[in-house]
Amino acid sequence: MKVEILLFGRLTELLGQSHLQLEDMADTDAVTERLLDQYPALQHISYEIAVNQEVIHGNKPLTDGMTVALMPPFSGG
Repeated sequence: MKVEILLFGRLTELLGQSHLQLEDMADTDAVTERLLDQYPALQHISYEIAVNQEVIHGNKPLTDGMTVALMPPFSGG
């Protein structure tokens, strides 16, 4: 099972890419854990998680082909 990970703002700068694919991700907690293992600096950045364009709170099960977006707080004016 593959899921696409989209990164925005400062997260793109930190990871050096705007998207990646991960395999064998059962839920959003697994995605977060994998990314923190690979990119420890993520633990110091605040961000929200969206699955298929819907912001979630808590853990969400994932199925093949889903898109997970990590979005830092947006500022505007």
